[in-house]
Amino acid sequence: MYLEHFGLTEPPFKITPVTEFFFSGANRGEILDALVYAITDGEGIVKISGEVGSGKTMLCRMLLDRLPSNIKAIYLANPSMSRDELLYAIADRLDLDLEGKRVNIILQTLQNHLEAMYERGERCVVLVDEAHAMPLETLEELRLLYNLQVGKHKLIQIVLFGQPELDEKLEQTNMRQLKDRIVHHFNILPISRKVINDYLMFRMRAAGYKGPDVFSPAAVQLIGKASLGLMRRVNILADKSLLAAFVENTHNIESRHVLAAIRDSEMTNKRNLLNRKGVAMTGGVILFAASLAGASLFMGQENTSLPAPTTMQTASIVQPAVASEVVATTVSQAAAAETLATATETPAAPAAAAPAAVEKAPIVIAPKPAAKPAATAAAPAPAPTTSVAQLPTMLQQRLAATQAMLDKPGRGNVSIQLFYTDDIRPERMERFLGRAQRLGILAEIYIVSIKLNGKDGYRVLFGNYATSDLARTGIQELPQRYKDAFAPTLHMLNETQNMP
Repeated sequence: MYLEHFGLTEPPFKITPVTEFFFSGANRGEILDALVYAITDGEGIVKISGEVGSGKTMLCRMLLDRLPSNIKAIYLANPSMSRDELLYAIADRLDLDLEGKRVNIILQTLQNHLEAMYERGERCVVLVDEAHAMPLETLEELRLLYNLQVGKHKLIQIVLFGQPELDEKLEQTNMRQLKDRIVHHFNILPISRKVINDYLMFRMRAAGYKGPDVFSPAAVQLIGKASLGLMRRVNILADKSLLAAFVENTHNIESRHVLAAIRDSEMTNKRNLLNRKGVAMTGGVILFAASLAGASLFMGQENTSLPAPTTMQTASIVQPAVASEVVATTVSQAAAAETLATATETPAAPAAAAPAAVEKAPIVIAPKPAAKPAATAAAPAPAPTTSVAQLPTMLQQRLAATQAMLDKPGRGNVSIQLFYTDDIRPERMERFLGRAQRLGILAEIYIVSIKLNGKDGYRVLFGNYATSDLARTGIQELPQRYKDAFAPTLHMLNETQNMP
């Protein structure tokens, strides 16, 4: 929405990892160089830990691009898999057809293949993203795979990317053998406030911006304080701040725009940061004002009849379909990206309370209607209608459809896993499913309730296939945005039925 306003060719603060936006400052470049060296010239398991949103997945994607051609990298983006699923996933990435084979056959075939690679001067490395979510028995299987060797040379290397919970998991007594084999440790720290402006302007210029710095020192300080130096939070706040400035028709990002972005993002204590004078726009008002300014861009019409929101009066819920579509469509760039991308990494924390699993109707600021004359007769009571809360949500529909698919006789045994998440807030899944509906593929989306380290979560699948070959073809035919946002893998449905 604001790209032309700031002279940008693409959104600068997408939260989906894009290697062109890799920021080498704040030791990120040094860690990347050390990782490349550790994999190409060393041995041992490598571990990279960092908080949610610190840039682990981006670093992993950069590592994939930087590895030399003689190293075969196997990227596992969804580690919530069983021991057998891990072996099948690695075999699948090595183009080995081992479906239905016993574990000892799989291990022997893998060793033979890795030995042949070694003789050709090739190496294999397994990159595990979100390794803190991997079950203990699967982590132990990784250790056993690392033990494969020819002579004195290891045949496979392991790199674990995870949150600090990974360190806690490795402290367990039954994990000591794996921990002892970790020879390189890297910790991704939050970026300091001193380099946040460099980071912001690096992303702006990578997106085509050619003007002077747009973020004021006060705005940068607020972003640093609210984001705690975590890159994903910095991106979200910067994106919303640009949107707030666009609505005001200004090119300078001031503290009031960041304060509005903080309110809209709910990242910090609102009472401390927002109960001050001079906050022009907050929360949903940003999105509403943006929808008025940008409705013509999305609807293909001139926006001459919509009043400007000059004063904040009584908020009313607008139910007509057209009004709902205008507001629902004109969300900020960060919210649009979050619909597909946040599922690729485990979120910081689920909401403290997720009320009913129903997407709220959009709230629009509208002028308060004039009071009716006292003599006006009371309007007749409206006919009873079905409450919106009584209608099944898309999430409820897909959960029911998934169970029906699993219970169906003669169904296929393979599906495509798009992602898993322990953020079970219904509104997030509703946004994702809404995009799937607009793509015309909602009927192919299946959602399974699972447990992730004792927490409730969802496994999101696509399609139902009779064989693994058909499922692999299905991965190639996925919408491009799914292939860009996720790392689709095969998932055996026989184990899904037994999941909680």
